[in-house]
Amino acid sequence: MHRKINFVLMFCAAVLTTISVSAQKAYWAAPDDSVALKLIAMDKMWSESNCSPQPGLKEVFAEEFQGTATNGTRYGKEYAMTSDVTNLDRQCKLGDVKIQFFGDNVAIAYGNESSIHKGADGKEYKRCLVWTDTWMKRDGKWQIIAAQDNVVECPK
Repeated sequence: MHRKINFVLMFCAAVLTTISVSAQKAYWAAPDDSVALKLIAMDKMWSESNCSPQPGLKEVFAEEFQGTATNGTRYGKEYAMTSDVTNLDRQCKLGDVKIQFFGDNVAIAYGNESSIHKGADGKEYKRCLVWTDTWMKRDGKWQIIAAQDNVVECPK
């Protein structure tokens, strides 16, 4: 009899836990959300690394970070943190960034940026990107675990 009661109690606890975890809804961050503002500030630091080295980037990326570059190649944390000081962009500008939270530990940043970029031919042009960064909070620290960048036509 006690086994049945224990089993029923354990089963009910498992069901309730599953329901509460699956019931977490995604929500968009308010403009003044302190966590969203922090994530946007870190995304800004990364976007500005195209124009000048950003020593604080080491803390922004998780060790297992994986990104997809505009040419489709994948890259890791080391590459993401590296600025090519021999070919820096100019006028790096972070555009609009929206943050969507999925529970307390995952967020997606949807954003865009632009800069004056020097092509392989040596000519400068305005380069515009749209991107998606996936953030995860572990041990009290938010870090990017994945990113994808796409080159788009710059608005006129």
